[in-house]
Amino acid sequence: MLTARSHPQQGNSNHQNYLFHLDNMSVEYGGIRALKNVQLTIYPGEILFVTGPSGAGKTSLLNVLGGHLEPSSGKAILPHQRSSKHFCSTVFQDLRLMQKKTCEENLWLAFDSSIYNSKTDFFREMEDLAKLLNVADHLNRKVEDCNGGFKQKIAMIRALLARPTALLADEPTSSLDKDNSYRLFEVLNHLNHKKGLTIVWATHNKELIKQFPGKIAHLDNGKLVYSGHACFI
Repeated sequence: MLTARSHPQQGNSNHQNYLFHLDNMSVEYGGIRALKNVQLTIYPGEILFVTGPSGAGKTSLLNVLGGHLEPSSGKAILPHQRSSKHFCSTVFQDLRLMQKKTCEENLWLAFDSSIYNSKTDFFREMEDLAKLLNVADHLNRKVEDCNGGFKQKIAMIRALLARPTALLADEPTSSLDKDNSYRLFEVLNHLNHKKGLTIVWATHNKELIKQFPGKIAHLDNGKLVYSGHACFI
């Protein structure tokens, strides 16, 4: 979930300029292979939608990319292994928010004095993101009193406040309606263009994929069956 940071650049003319590289990588749980011989490279500034039916291996793939799960075989070369300047931030399906604390208290957990010049700068960025996602007036709520969609927004803001090189998000719009889902990805798309944020987003939402530029990695029964432009959808 945590490493360090840099400012990735758009484009990938040099094949060695990747952020993530999976080489014949497999993951096995108790005799069941969740991922099978996956070959995948993700470059700085790319947007990659990870698609596939439930149980296809999407969550396992993101956990490997985030460094939270070790491959059973093959290689997983991750950003922080290539440079201490790289940092990946993950939004998990279970969100991992502190339920008894307020939303703002959860966001402050992302504060790092090595990233921000001051707490004032951090608070300003927090406010800006909260306004963009329409939660600014309700940050004093306890997380346990918020609905699922609101919690997903808070988890996303917390991840972005870490100023990551790459954002990994596992079904982050599952509790959001269509308008809020599009709004969230509009914000991420803006950060991709403005700051070169690399985005890896696991989703079932085909309509969302059609509306935004990016590539897809489609999994089926643990196998990567397609990797390329979203025309596949």
